Amino acid sequence: MKHRRPPIDRDAADPVSAAAAAVTGDIDAMVRRAVARRDVLLAFQPVVNAARPDRPAFYEGLVRLLDEAGHIIPAREFMAAVEVTETGRQIDCLALEMGFIALSRDPGLRLAINMSARSIGYARWMNTLRRGLSGDPAAAERLILEMSEDSAMLTPDITGAFLREFQAKGVTFALDDFGAGSTSFRHLREFMFDILKIDGQFIRGVSRNADNQCVTQALIGVGKAFGVVTIAESVESEADARFLVRSGIDCLQGYYIGAPSVTPPWHMPKARRSA
Repeated sequence: MKHRRPPIDRDAADPVSAAAAAVTGDIDAMVRRAVARRDVLLAFQPVVNAARPDRPAFYEGLVRLLDEAGHIIPAREFMAAVEVTETGRQIDCLALEMGFIALSRDPGLRLAINMSARSIGYARWMNTLRRGLSGDPAAAERLILEMSEDSAMLTPDITGAFLREFQAKGVTFALDDFGAGSTSFRHLREFMFDILKIDGQFIRGVSRNADNQCVTQALIGVGKAFGVVTIAESVESEADARFLVRSGIDCLQGYYIGAPSVTPPWHMPKARRSA
C-alpha cells in the first residue's frame, strides 16, 4: 500500500517549505517502518593508517536501511529527518547491537559505531552498551564509539562523564566531523576524545584548495597538541591522500581508500582486512 503524504496547508505562505515537510514526513514514515521490521544493517568502510595504507587499522560500521523493495538506503538519506526523534535513538540501538554481533563473530575486528550524544540518556541504548560489554569485556578494547561534534556539545557535562566512565572500561571515542561544529578548546580538553575525525568538507579536493589546506593543517596541529589520533574523512583522490600524509595525518578514510561494503570483514580475503 502506498504511503499517503501528510496534507499540505494550502494557506501556507511558503509552498516550498510545505512540500519539504511532506517529503520529510515520507522519509520518517519509511524509516519507522524499516526499524519496526529490523531492516537495518551495517556497511563496513576501512580506515587505514597513513603509514600502512595497504592494511585497515579498523572499520567504521555505517548504518543502512532496507526499504520495502529491498533497496539499501544510506544514512545521509534519512538521519537528518530522524536524528532528534526516538526513531533516531532506536537506530542507534540497532547499530550498536549489530556492532557487538560483528565483534563477536571476528575476534580480530576493531569497529567504530556511530552514536548521537542524545542516546546517552536513552535507557535502551545504555542497556545495550552495558550488556554488550559485560557479555564480552574484551570487546571494549575493539569498540570505537563516534559522536558528531554538534551532538557532543548538547550536554557537555553529561558527555564528559560518559566518556570518562567508558574509557575506563577500554572503549575508544572519536569526535566525528571535527571542525564543522562549535567545540571549544576548553571542552575538547575536558572531553579527552581519543580520535578526531576531520570533517570531509575540508578534505575533499584539499590538494588544490589553499584555504582548506590551511584549515586541515591547523586541525591536524590541534590533534597533535592534544595527543590524539587524527583521521581525514572523505578522502577521494590520490592527490588528496598524498597531501594529507605530507601534512602529518594519522589515518585516512574515504572512497579512495575503500568504499563501504555490506559484506562483513570476516567474509573478506585476509589481505583486505585489519592487521
